[in-house]
Amino acid sequence: MSPELPAPVLCLASASPRRRDLLWQIGVPHKAVPANLDERMLPGESPHDYVERLALEKAMTVRNRGERLPVLAADTAVVLEGTIYGKPADRADALAMLGKLSGRVHQVITAVALATARSVEVRVSTASVRLRELTLAEREAYWQTGEPRGKAGGYAIQGFGAVFVESLSGSYPAVVGLPLAETAELLRAAGLACWQGRGA
Repeated sequence: MSPELPAPVLCLASASPRRRDLLWQIGVPHKAVPANLDERMLPGESPHDYVERLALEKAMTVRNRGERLPVLAADTAVVLEGTIYGKPADRADALAMLGKLSGRVHQVITAVALATARSVEVRVSTASVRLRELTLAEREAYWQTGEPRGKAGGYAIQGFGAVFVESLSGSYPAVVGLPLAETAELLRAAGLACWQGRGA
């Protein structure tokens, strides 16, 4: 039998299994409570401001519902030449999106926010990712795996899409969805330790 999980010290304002896995990876016991916000961009909003605003709004929304634990939230955007590539609407959208990213360098901007009883703080991480040239047949086959559905930019670096990634400059966990160095910094400032329940 597996040992009983420690009591949560944090509330994650997300339903993302990838963000949950990353928090467990650094030993932070938590529970998940999705914020369920309208995630449309505001007129004239930059990608950086967009992810920062959403991370803050997610954290504060869950906190203001009466959550007593510190609330961590994040938001990620895939950006090419100033345009955000979100989750593909359908097969045609995914194929077109991957075609745009093919053979080029794009940015993955991820904001992480922590709301406590005292304050709310936010950090932003930017990584650069180059995808190799992708043929139409490869993009079609990748769509058939089901992975592009629900993924910003239409690919998952931690999944089958890893075979498309030629190079990465920046934080790998941030591209997955949660910049761990920045997250640990926010947690440490709030008096929350990583690596809980780890070790012999």
